[in-house]
Amino acid sequence: MSWDAEDVALLKKLWAIGQSAAQIARRLGYSRNAVCAKLTRLDLKRGHKPPTAKPKRRSVPKRKPALLAACARPVAKKVSRKTVGRQPKEFSKRQLYTMLAEAVRNTVP
Repeated sequence: MSWDAEDVALLKKLWAIGQSAAQIARRLGYSRNAVCAKLTRLDLKRGHKPPTAKPKRRSVPKRKPALLAACARPVAKKVSRKTVGRQPKEFSKRQLYTMLAEAVRNTVP
């Protein structure tokens, strides 16, 4: 399907009034990709604003010295009395093999 002069004129008109490529494609009976390709070949673009030359920069608020000092103080650590005195339990080889075999049985379907 080729573009005739009437379709191109209508394409330019609809694009200028702000219709999307999909809307134009439905109206003209072309695919959206065909409309986009034709717009590219005709070098038609939307009138987007160019980026501003000098974007506004906002400064980051500085932390107050009092807040920094409060954060720098060391915090006392709590130590649980239950875990301090315990020694790890030792297992025999036979117990370890039994636990390993049970774990394998539980993981293999």
